[in-house]
Amino acid sequence: GRFVFGFGRDAATDSLLVIQHKDQQIDYPLSVRQRDYQVQRIDGLPSKMVSPDQKALERIRRENRQIAQVRAGYTESDAFRAGFILPAEGPISGVYGSQRILNGEPRRPHFGLDIAAPTGTAVIAPAAGTVALAEPDLYFTGGTLMIDHGRGITSVFSHLSALTVSEGDFVAQGEKIGEIGATGRATGPHLDWRVNWFEVRLDPALLLND
Repeated sequence: GRFVFGFGRDAATDSLLVIQHKDQQIDYPLSVRQRDYQVQRIDGLPSKMVSPDQKALERIRRENRQIAQVRAGYTESDAFRAGFILPAEGPISGVYGSQRILNGEPRRPHFGLDIAAPTGTAVIAPAAGTVALAEPDLYFTGGTLMIDHGRGITSVFSHLSALTVSEGDFVAQGEKIGEIGATGRATGPHLDWRVNWFEVRLDPALLLND
């Protein structure tokens, strides 16, 4: 059978992969190379997008639960095995793992790959999969899509100005799924593309086909 696992930004240097089948067990020691991450300063955000009020926090919690439920899903699909391509054309304006300082206040690291492009630029599926979430207006991420690529791997596409697919649609690699925008917490039009293995945030750049 096939299985998938991944390591996040702050994974331990040494890990042990344990494979059990019937009465057999195989142990694989794994060494995770540490990386250096950038510091990215973003100014000019509305204060409500950096320090939301209580009403907004309640909305954010509801939306986070909705997203977490999608991430927790598991399907037997192997759509991810064909590899990944960039979901939009444009310069890279933000990278995975960078420490974010928003309006002078330290915040969580950035777990996506940002692609800057004009509003309306096409966003395509980086790999085949099923649309698991399609929301036009989430608080932080604005127009948001999630694609289930199989075995716990999901892609998230944020700040979209338009969504051109619906929940339940199967999309092929390269198929248009939306358009770049500046919705949610954004200072300008761009795509924030993220990849997760369940709740582990992966670096999308490491998944791209050569």
